[in-house]
Amino acid sequence: MAVSTSRSVNIDRVTTIRVDGPGDPRMHDFVAVSDAELLQARGLFVAEGRLVVERLIGDRRWRLHSMLLSDAAHRALQGPLAQVAARIPIYLCQPDDFAGITGYNFHRGCLALVERPDALAVETVVDEARTVVVLEAVANADNVGGVFRNAAAFGVDAVLLGPTSCDPLYRKAIRTSMAGVLRVPFARTADVPALLQLLHACGFTVVALSPREPAVELETFARAPRPARLAIVVGAEGAGLSAAIEAGADVRVRIPIAPQIDSLNLATATGIALYRLSRM
Repeated sequence: MAVSTSRSVNIDRVTTIRVDGPGDPRMHDFVAVSDAELLQARGLFVAEGRLVVERLIGDRRWRLHSMLLSDAAHRALQGPLAQVAARIPIYLCQPDDFAGITGYNFHRGCLALVERPDALAVETVVDEARTVVVLEAVANADNVGGVFRNAAAFGVDAVLLGPTSCDPLYRKAIRTSMAGVLRVPFARTADVPALLQLLHACGFTVVALSPREPAVELETFARAPRPARLAIVVGAEGAGLSAAIEAGADVRVRIPIAPQIDSLNLATATGIALYRLSRM
């Protein structure tokens, strides 16, 4: 595609830069944003969609790097964009150009590149937490995003991730979480069994979500007095929690389901458990 001369334009109140496809050198950081490792090496992550981007703009904890919008998304976000237009470049392109620039099929017309923050220490995020969720080996981005969406909905203070769990700042996880990843603090640990020992030392009651026996029903556990601090541990689809993690929990809790069904989706199960346990 031939590259036309880029120019600044003003649609309503927000000054933007019009580009003409992937050949524009200013699109360097947007090229191949589907490559998570490459993007992370640049110290950035990508957020998709108007709702997520609007929430990013409204939260000063996040430092936006640049934005790439369709004309329709630009018009829809005029108010929020006015808050950041003086600080970051805002690029406009045609909807058909998004795939060529980003490297994947994208139809939402709204991307933001955001500076990746320094990683938080586990001790920092659990210091004053009352309820945390621990994810062991949850590699699926949609499931991680779903857990964060539930965590935001039910007032979870932090999410802690094992070494092989998906990066919460991966674009699909952010999108599925409906920006919950941007609201709920998180930290990563290299050793989940050691993390459970730390949580015990900090006064947390560790609850393993597992369909396997022996496990008490969720409702039975929820009728007991609520522990002062609660850590809910969730494993991957299919494999579930490892034997070592289940053994390290104070109690195993299961959600009763029809006998012909072996398990629930982990994000669904986490949401049910958080709803019930948040009402203890």
